[in-house]
Amino acid sequence: MFFNKNRTSGVEWLLVGLGNPGDKYENTRHNVGFDAIDALAEELRVPVQKLKHRALTQTVELGGAKVLLMKPITYMNLSGEAVGEAARFYKIPPERVLVLSDDVSLPVGKLRVRKSGSAGGHNGLKSIIQHLGSEAFPRIKIGVGQKPHPDYDMADWVLGKFTGEDRKLISQAIERAGQAAECYIAYGPDQAMNRFNG
Repeated sequence: MFFNKNRTSGVEWLLVGLGNPGDKYENTRHNVGFDAIDALAEELRVPVQKLKHRALTQTVELGGAKVLLMKPITYMNLSGEAVGEAARFYKIPPERVLVLSDDVSLPVGKLRVRKSGSAGGHNGLKSIIQHLGSEAFPRIKIGVGQKPHPDYDMADWVLGKFTGEDRKLISQAIERAGQAAECYIAYGPDQAMNRFNG
């Protein structure tokens, strides 16, 4: 008798939020990827705390698929080590590795869903490209705003915290990023781009 391999037994997607581990990085611009995973996990009422593949993880049903939520604990610049390891372990192709990251070229709170692309100067994305050996992985970029003036140090900017009105805008964006990820997994890139690229 012929048995179909049961697809539900294995992880079908990786949903990776980028950030840095540790209290001093909490609520910083660079950590909105982590925050988006946390918001989604809270909504699904699951903790993301199993240590696997050098990341905090949890397997969930999302958009009709079995998805591994991941928060790499390698620090931002080495995110690809965790992502590459998990992708190889679960045999996940790049087009099913969906990455949530901050973007300084977008206004605060704006989302941009992309099917693929370069790192655009983002060290976390650069590391993932290196370890997957491909730029062809989808990403949801969360706008954190441009630095106030050209001389302002980029590291200081992305490791700074949101204040005032920006805090409100970013909380809404973090929630919408989780919805965009679910939409991407369930209905594909075109629908996600139409709905969430504001």
